[in-house]
Amino acid sequence: MWGSIISEWLSLIFRWLHVVAAIAWIGSSFYFIHLDLSLKPRQGLPDGVLGEAWQVHGGGFYHMVKYLIAPAQMPSELTWFKWEAYTTWLSGFALMIVVYYLNADLFLIDKSILDLTPLQAGLFSFGSLALAWLLYEAACRSGLARHELPFAIGGYIFLVALTYAFTHVLSGRGAFNQIGAIIGTIMVANVFALIIPNQKKIVAALLAGEAPDPKLGKAGKERSVHNNYLTLPVVVLMISNHYPLLFATRYNWVIVAIVLALGPVIRHFFNERHKGRPSPWWVWGIAAAGMIAIALLSAAGPRDAKGEAKSASAPDTPTFAQVEEIVLSRCSMCHAAEPVWDGIITAPKAVLLDSSEHIQRNARLIARNAAWSSAMPPGNITEITPEERAVLAAWASNQD
Repeated sequence: MWGSIISEWLSLIFRWLHVVAAIAWIGSSFYFIHLDLSLKPRQGLPDGVLGEAWQVHGGGFYHMVKYLIAPAQMPSELTWFKWEAYTTWLSGFALMIVVYYLNADLFLIDKSILDLTPLQAGLFSFGSLALAWLLYEAACRSGLARHELPFAIGGYIFLVALTYAFTHVLSGRGAFNQIGAIIGTIMVANVFALIIPNQKKIVAALLAGEAPDPKLGKAGKERSVHNNYLTLPVVVLMISNHYPLLFATRYNWVIVAIVLALGPVIRHFFNERHKGRPSPWWVWGIAAAGMIAIALLSAAGPRDAKGEAKSASAPDTPTFAQVEEIVLSRCSMCHAAEPVWDGIITAPKAVLLDSSEHIQRNARLIARNAAWSSAMPPGNITEITPEERAVLAAWASNQD
């Protein structure tokens, strides 16, 4: 009992910290991207200044200038923006341990996809996290990143391929979290391994009375641009665990592929506006088409026990007795006033499915999580069959 309570509280604490830190990091990132793109060169600016911007906020006026490399003399005080990024990753990884690694049977593994042990799933998750970052870092340091469009296309194909692989090894929820964690790791590592070290080298050169190497700032800017275009997809992936029709349906990897494409497209719209250029309104047409495609794909239903297209059929009008038997045998051990599943002391999300009345009341939730998707039972821990999901789907369709 106490282990479950402690785990729940740790999940809450780390999730709260993760969200707060992420808001601070993404907020400062969005602000500086806007500031950087809105700078205007003007007459009379100090030597080495790229441009300036006047801003108003909270009743005050701000005059912002950016040096192309660095000022001729170090200021007495300098604000560093790094702990937001570090805290976001550290709290996120702690949350990953508490939710996914310590509860791998429920959230990381789906034995109908691949029969892994919790240790195997955890090692696969951590190993792929490290390997994906190392491959990205090697590609950047090799000079490939200087070819922006080919690098972007190659990076997109790389992430989609990883997603496809993850959805055939881990649970749908685990796969979405894994690709989101990889993108987040890449972004934070950009700050930790290159942006901040390069800035420290520039500061050290100034303190030594030397001219900083302009390549340092250019390399940092390159990684900052990568982070700019990765931000929106990673936010969607991190909140996707609340939407079973995204992560637990037949074409979940295609949905991620669309999200990975839409995020940079939408960022392009705002980047162009920040630059003062004509707004590319066509972006919203593409975004709308992408969201419609995701909606259609999410309606394709779950995969069967072998991970392929669902082919099971059910009677047009299943009896409620059939439905009740399925729910009581596959769901009620957790969704009950007194759960009997080890480690669960209260019904998840306070959803009770231990009586006819409760089953009828939660028909939509049952359909969304166990019929139209395979989100429940988590990891198919109770081994619900495709035929049983088909019965639930047919029953739910008749409830409208």
